[in-house]
Amino acid sequence: MTSRLKSLVLALALPVLTAVAATHAHAERYSPAALAVLAQARAASGGAGWNLLRGWHETGQDGGLRYEAWLDPVRYGMRVETHEPAGLHIHGFNGGGDWQIYPDGRVTGVDDRPTVAAARTEAFFRVHAYFYTGRFDAKAEALGVRRGPAGAAFDVLRIQPVGGRPRELWFDRRTHLLARMVDRTGPRPMTVSYSDYRKVGPVRVPFRIRSEDGDPAHAERERVIEALSFTPADRTMFSLPRQRAAQ
Repeated sequence: MTSRLKSLVLALALPVLTAVAATHAHAERYSPAALAVLAQARAASGGAGWNLLRGWHETGQDGGLRYEAWLDPVRYGMRVETHEPAGLHIHGFNGGGDWQIYPDGRVTGVDDRPTVAAARTEAFFRVHAYFYTGRFDAKAEALGVRRGPAGAAFDVLRIQPVGGRPRELWFDRRTHLLARMVDRTGPRPMTVSYSDYRKVGPVRVPFRIRSEDGDPAHAERERVIEALSFTPADRTMFSLPRQRAAQ
């Protein structure tokens, strides 16, 4: 093999080798115990079917308000349009910046660390990105088996997307499906419960998501998915429209 041919082969192989190395590097951030729990959860909710998803589009009600959301299971992207009493509220995240368009026309576009971390966290967990250990950079550790109020046993993981915030994920040891997620970064733990799992295409997804912080004075918030499809979204919709950004 000539030196020129060797250089060509190396140039063609380098991107593949780099991608493989990156995949292994991402997976190494997950402890072996965490990977085992996620493998069971992934198998119970669709297995290899998760690899077929290239988009995520859902409609429903969130806190009694109608909404429509688009997410990207390939790389960070989120857009949520909520029909509030005052009008349409749009919240977007393109992986680098968080932006909002309020019903009164006000526009915000920020890239400060706390705001982006919150958006990155929501985009990661909402699309179940922890099932893509080689695609989304995150770290995970197993916290062991814990019991719920009714005595049910759960495998608990602590997962944190890089640049985001950590969450505890509680997987039912009987079904291996995600039952709850706990946010312990605030003054009070915030618990999100997942139920009403349904099969859509190749995967099983919870259609009822309820949030509460344990304070009787605070009302629970429930998001109910009414329709879900996996049609890929145009990536431009995750960024603030140029005419708005110029305002």
